[in-house]
Amino acid sequence: MKMGIIAAGKGERLARGGIAAPKPLVSVGARPLIARIIDAGAHIPVSSIAVIVNDLDPAVAGYLRSIRSPAPLDLVVKTTPSSMESLFCLAPFLDDEPFVLFTVDVVFAQQTLKDFLQAAESIKSSSGVLALTRFVDDEKPLWVAVDGSNRITAMGDAARGSPFVTAGFYYFTPEIFNEIEAARRRNLNALRGFLGHLIDSGYLMSGVPVSKTVDVDYPEDIEKAEAFLKEINEA
Repeated sequence: MKMGIIAAGKGERLARGGIAAPKPLVSVGARPLIARIIDAGAHIPVSSIAVIVNDLDPAVAGYLRSIRSPAPLDLVVKTTPSSMESLFCLAPFLDDEPFVLFTVDVVFAQQTLKDFLQAAESIKSSSGVLALTRFVDDEKPLWVAVDGSNRITAMGDAARGSPFVTAGFYYFTPEIFNEIEAARRRNLNALRGFLGHLIDSGYLMSGVPVSKTVDVDYPEDIEKAEAFLKEINEA
C-alpha cells in the first residue's frame, strides 16, 4: 500500500485568522499537520509516500526535503486549481498499487486509521472506500449515504438525510486514474466532484464509519484538534 497526501491548498481561512504558517506546517500538539500524517505511514506501514504542495511558500517543500520519512517520499511542488487536479498530479506515483489518501488538515487517532484500513482492504470489490464520521464540524461537509453493505448510494445534497460526512482519508485502487480525462472533460473542480463522477461512471464506492476526526480549517480548530489529541492520549 502507498500513501498520498494533498497539501497544496492555500490555507486562506487560517491566514485570515492570523495564522502565519502555511497550513501543512501549522502545529497541532507540537507537530506540524503534515508530519502527523507522514508519521502514520510508519504504523500502516506504506511502501512509499507521495505529497503535493503548492509553490507559493517554499517553506513546506523545504521542510519535507529536510525530514526523515518512514518510506521513500516523492514530492510534487505545484499550485493547482483544485483538489482533484492535485490528486491527478500524484497519479504517476500511485498508479501501481492501492493507496491511502489524506487531505493535510485532518487530525485522527492512529487506531482509527488502522481500523479503517483493515475494513477497507476487506472490501475487495470497491474501487474506493471513504472514511465516514458522524462528527460534523465543517463549513462545507460532504454528506454520504450508504446501504446495509456499506455501498455508497448518494453523496452531497442527495445524502443530507444521512448522519455521515467524509472524514478526510480514503482508500483507493489505481483504476480510479482511468477516469482522469473523463473528469476533466466534465470540468469538475474538486475531489468531491471526482468522487461523484466515479459513482456516476459505475465504479463501486463504499463507506466505512470511523471514530471522530477533526479538520483544521480555522484558527479555533487548532485548539479543538489539540483537545481531541489529549482525549485520545496522542498529544
